[in-house]
Amino acid sequence: MTQASTPIPFDAEDPKNPVIVDGEVTWTFDADFLTSNWTCIWGRGCLGIHDDPSEELQQGCCSVGAELDGEDESRMISAMAAMIDPTLFQFHEVAVEGGVFANEKATNTRVVDGACIFLNRPGFDGGAGCALHLAAVDAGESPLEWKPSVCWQLPIKVDWVETSATTETATLRRWSRADWGDDGATMAWCCTEGDRAYVGDRPVIESLAEELIELVGNEVFVELKRRL
Repeated sequence: MTQASTPIPFDAEDPKNPVIVDGEVTWTFDADFLTSNWTCIWGRGCLGIHDDPSEELQQGCCSVGAELDGEDESRMISAMAAMIDPTLFQFHEVAVEGGVFANEKATNTRVVDGACIFLNRPGFDGGAGCALHLAAVDAGESPLEWKPSVCWQLPIKVDWVETSATTETATLRRWSRADWGDDGATMAWCCTEGDRAYVGDRPVIESLAEELIELVGNEVFVELKRRL
């Protein structure tokens, strides 16, 4: 399938993109992405974020440690890690011995054997994929409550701009290569490009409804869905 070599442009001024004012926040949305049939294809064709396509590794975007959003999230991840049943956490012993963070400030999760410490590899008896995600499902809870925010938000990105002392604009769009920093330029694949991941059976506004509600709130989400 054809892969785009540059990020898909997003024009916040395009009239097709809904603008919703919610108190002191003015939201702008990438309508093209939200109405697309993008879906996560981890483990079923995802090429990963290495410099070369690496579908066989089934690492998706977990080849690097997750960047954590401040001390509160770090404490939350630490607490959740301690709650994971070892049968669902391939690197449980490694975590007990050396922790789950990459540094003393706990700004990122550790990378172990080439991927995030929480990523169970293919063939693990407890199940491949994020141990935090698996533990949340096992507990009957939402993975959003267990995982780092950057993990459950991908491929959604929100850009915040302060417009006055009391107001902000927030642009919700698809994640792009540029959002990966310098590493984005060398990645063999970015899942929002090309058409490989646009194979879902529902539009993003439905398939990622839980994530969108968490980001924008229920009232804005309802209005957004009405407009789209």
